[in-house]
Amino acid sequence: QMQLVESGGGLVQPGESLRLSCAGYGSTLNYFGIGWFRQAPGKGPEGLLCQRSRGDTTYWLDSIKGRFTVSRDNAMNTVFLQMDDLQPEDTATYYCAADQSGNCLRGNFALRSRGTQVTVSS
Repeated sequence: QMQLVESGGGLVQPGESLRLSCAGYGSTLNYFGIGWFRQAPGKGPEGLLCQRSRGDTTYWLDSIKGRFTVSRDNAMNTVFLQMDDLQPEDTATYYCAADQSGNCLRGNFALRSRGTQVTVSS
């Protein structure tokens, strides 16, 4: 069974950037839709965006448009989330999840990474 391993979180100041990586092990990510989610303390999970297997991206959260972008490196079997102009309200645990249909259907993300902490603070 495929595993998703995430990395790249950390502590940054407002306005700085981070890039998160979501690597697949045990299967190629090429045919999966890969979604990114976050959960802040005391809040429920929040869907951010998703890249379909065909390459197009759907944004679920307006506040990240223009700041967060997703890309893939098929040779590395890894999906990246580039986060620019981070703000304190972006502080959360971030995780990636896979939709086997490839189409980023909200109810289909059965497989997810453990998550990585992103803290934005001055």
